[in-house]
Amino acid sequence: MLPARKNQDWLPSIFNDFFGNEWLVKPNFSTPAINVVETEKEYRVEVAAPGMTKDDFKINLDDENNLTINVEKKEEKKEEKKEKHFLRREFSYTKFQQSIALPDNTEKEKISAKVEHGVLTIEIPKKQGSEKKVSRTIDVK
Repeated sequence: MLPARKNQDWLPSIFNDFFGNEWLVKPNFSTPAINVVETEKEYRVEVAAPGMTKDDFKINLDDENNLTINVEKKEEKKEEKKEKHFLRREFSYTKFQQSIALPDNTEKEKISAKVEHGVLTIEIPKKQGSEKKVSRTIDVK
């Protein structure tokens, strides 16, 4: 007896064949790409964030040197065609959180962040010597 092949996508493929590929499009859930770069003077965290604005980000630093990046974007598109009595809505919701433990040699008071050309960049200057533990919120420009 041949082993039965399990196809987990059989139901969507039936609907896609019947209604066309546009009817049941699966949302693309993924986490953004993150680069962490170290130079002589700083650490730089780069987060791919196409379509995001500075208001979509919340960045916090706790007293244990954990930098937490929160991304949340809600979007609703509405399209009405009165001649056909047709109403179409599309909802989009993105939520992401990433925590990074910072080394002790960072100047926590001088951490800055900006969003430009679809990339969130967080600059974390290095410091010589020790520093007291600091909690704060970093404004995104």
